[in-house]
Amino acid sequence: MAPNVEGLDALDARLLLLLADEPRLGVLECSRRLGVARGTVQARMDRLVQRGILLGFPPDLDLAAMGYGLTAFAVLEIAQGHRGVVAEQLAAIDEVCEVHATTGQGDLFVRMVARSNADLQRVIDEVVSVTGVRRTSTSIALSTPVPPRVRPLLERLAETGE
Repeated sequence: MAPNVEGLDALDARLLLLLADEPRLGVLECSRRLGVARGTVQARMDRLVQRGILLGFPPDLDLAAMGYGLTAFAVLEIAQGHRGVVAEQLAAIDEVCEVHATTGQGDLFVRMVARSNADLQRVIDEVVSVTGVRRTSTSIALSTPVPPRVRPLLERLAETGE
């Protein structure tokens, strides 16, 4: 199996799919299911971790079941040169789940969660009070028809090697 341009091959993809489906599998069981040596699986996993592709095995949590049933997205316009400081302060707000630096209308795209509309107002107030935030525009997510995913990319790589 020749590696593709990014350095992942079909075996890497099959291993990652297996771990995505059953993250508690051990190396020995992965090797059995993939039909390769235990050392091969261990070496592949070590390489994927070293290259920053495999980031860990955190549990997949349902935020709504944890009491955070409201998801919102905010586009922030910030003062020039303040991205690092703003991102650091946003990271200190527990309900801020992700922050992406973007091009286009705003400077930062923020995903946040809240327990209710009133709680969301509290979170937005915290975000707006961050030094360097000039303007926000917030939208509430009504549903998530396509959740975050990488599976289709891995399946294509596992099947075609590309």
